[in-house]
Amino acid sequence: MTTDSPTPDTGAELLPIATPARTRAALRTLIRPDRGLALTGIGILVAATAVGLLVQPLLGRIVDIVADGRPAGDLTLPVVLLVAVALVQGLTTTLGLTRIARLGETVLARLRERFVERALNLPADRLERAGAGDLTARVTGDVARVAEAVRSALPEMARSVLAILLTLGALALLDVRFLLAALLAVPVQLLTARWYVRRALTLYADQRVANGAQQQQLLETIGGAVTVRGHRLEEQHTERSAGRSRKAVDLTMRSVNLVLGFYGRLHIAEYIGLAAVLIAGFWLVRDGAVSIGTATAAALYFHSLFGPVNAALVLLDDAQSAAAGLARLVGVTDLAEQPEPEPEAGKPQAGKAEAGKPTAVKPEAGKAAPASVPRQRIASSEAAVAVHEVSHAYGPGRPVLHEVSLSLEPGEHVALVGTSGAGKSTLARIVAGVQQPTSGTVTAPAGPGSASAGAGEHPVVLVTQEVHVFTGTLAEDLRLARPDATDADLRTALATVHALDWAEALPDGLATVVGEGGHRLDPARAQQLALARLVLADPALAVLDEATAEAGSAGARVLERSAEAALAGRTALVVAHRLTQAVAADRVVVLEAGRVVESGPHDELRDADGPYAALWRAWSGSRTTAPHP
Repeated sequence: MTTDSPTPDTGAELLPIATPARTRAALRTLIRPDRGLALTGIGILVAATAVGLLVQPLLGRIVDIVADGRPAGDLTLPVVLLVAVALVQGLTTTLGLTRIARLGETVLARLRERFVERALNLPADRLERAGAGDLTARVTGDVARVAEAVRSALPEMARSVLAILLTLGALALLDVRFLLAALLAVPVQLLTARWYVRRALTLYADQRVANGAQQQQLLETIGGAVTVRGHRLEEQHTERSAGRSRKAVDLTMRSVNLVLGFYGRLHIAEYIGLAAVLIAGFWLVRDGAVSIGTATAAALYFHSLFGPVNAALVLLDDAQSAAAGLARLVGVTDLAEQPEPEPEAGKPQAGKAEAGKPTAVKPEAGKAAPASVPRQRIASSEAAVAVHEVSHAYGPGRPVLHEVSLSLEPGEHVALVGTSGAGKSTLARIVAGVQQPTSGTVTAPAGPGSASAGAGEHPVVLVTQEVHVFTGTLAEDLRLARPDATDADLRTALATVHALDWAEALPDGLATVVGEGGHRLDPARAQQLALARLVLADPALAVLDEATAEAGSAGARVLERSAEAALAGRTALVVAHRLTQAVAADRVVVLEAGRVVESGPHDELRDADGPYAALWRAWSGSRTTAPHP
C-alpha cells in the first residue's frame, strides 16, 4: 500500500510513498532469500557479545584481589583471561559483522535492481506528471541514504542491541537490584526515542520531498537555459531556485535542532541510571550482600551500556532517514506492480491488444530494444497494426488524442504529420507500447516468426530524437539490440544505415570506446547508431519519432537515407519532422488537435487543398529550393 507524496509548489504529481507497514513488508521480502546468512551473522554476534561480557566480572575479580590484600600472583589468571577474551571477542565480532555487512550489501543490490527494473517500466505520462527531479532524487539521494544505513547503521545497530540485552541480563545475574536500578534510565530513554521518532519520520520525509523539488527546479532551469535567457526569466528562475533551496535548508536546520534535543535527553538518562547503580552498590556492599568487586562490575556494566544505548538511539536518526528513503523507493516499485483495472464485461481493456494478440513491447526511447533477431523475415500477416478509437489525456482537462483510429498494412510506411502539439509523439509512443492510452485499443504485431524467437518477443522498436550512447565500445553499444551478434552482423547493420565508413575510421574501429568519457559521437552519428540497433533487432514494426530532428540541415538527408534503409521490408510509423519523409511514405496521416483529419498518399493530399496542402506550402515555401516530389 502506498500513499501520495506531498506535492510541492512545482505543480508536479509526485510519485507515491509506501506506508510504514508496506515498507516493512518489502524489507522482509528483500531479506527472505538470505535468512540463513542473517541468522548465522546474528548468532556469531551473540557469541561475541557474550564473550565480551566476561570483562567486567574479571575486572571486579581484580578489584576484590587488591581490596583483600592478596598476593600479586593471584592477578595472573584474571589478566590472562582478559587477554583471551579480547582476542576471541575481536575475532568473532569481525566474523559476525562481515556476515551482516554481506547481508546488507546483498539486500541493497537486490533493492537497486528491483527499483531500476520497475522505474524503467513506469508509464511515460506518469513520469512526466511527477517530473524528472522526483525520480532523480529517489535514484540518487534515497538510494545513497539507504546504502549508508546498510553499510554502517545496520551492523552497528545489530551489535548494540545485542550488547544491551545481554548486559542487562548480566546485571541481573550479579544481583537483580542492580538491574532494577539501571532500569530507572529506561523511561527517560523510551520517552526520548518516542519524542524523536514521532518528529523525525515526517521531518525527513518532508526533507526528501523538498530536495526532490529543488533538483526538479535546477533541472528545469539548466535544461531550459536558452529559453530562460531568451525570455529574460533569469531573475524569476533564480528566485524559484533560491526559494526551494531555502526550504530545503530550513528543513535541514530543523533536523539538526531535533538531533541536539535528542542527545540532551540521552545524557539525562545516563546520569539517572549511573547514579542509581552506584547508590545500589553502596547499599549492597554496606549490608554485605555483594563484594566491592561485584559492585564495581555492576557499575562497569552500566557504564558499558552508554556506548551501545547511545549508538542504538542515535542510529534512530539514520534509521528514520533511511526508512523515509526506503519508503520512497518502495513506493515506486509498488506503483509499477499495481495491477491494471479489470475491463468491464464485454469491453476490451484500454490500451490492450485484442484477445490473443499481444501489445507492443516497451523498448527504451531512442534505442532499439534488445532482442533475438529472427534469421528470416516474419510473415507479413503478423505485421498489421490497428489503432481503434484511442484517446489520451495527461491529467484531467489535458486531452491530447481524441478517438484516433488508424491501421497500417503489412510492410506499409505511414508518415504522421501535423503542427506542434497535435499529438503525434503521444500516438507514436502508444503504438510502440511505451505509453498506455486513456481509452481505446491497439493491436500490435506478434513476435518474430523465427523458431528461435517466441511470440511477443520485442516485435516493436521505437527510435526517437533523444538518442543515448552508452559508455562502452561501439560493438557493445550495438549488441544491446542483439547480444549474440557477430562482428560481421554489426558491420552489416552499420553498412545498411550508411555508417560503416565512419565506424571503421574510428581509432579502434568497433572496439572504440564511445559515450561518456569516450569518443563522442555527433547527433547524426548517434542517430545512425540507434538505426543500426533497429536493423539488428529486426522488429515487425518500427516507430520513428522525429528520428532525424537532431541532425540539423546538414545531416538530415544522410539520416533520411539511413532511416529509409533501416525501414526497408518492415511496417513503419514515422513521425515526420521534415516533409521529405512524408513524400517517401506510402501514406500520410495528418493529425490536428489530437484528431485524424486527413489520410492518403502525398500527391493526393498535396493537391486536395486541405490541411496537408497548407503544411506543404508552408514548409516548402520556407526553403530556398522546394524539393521536387
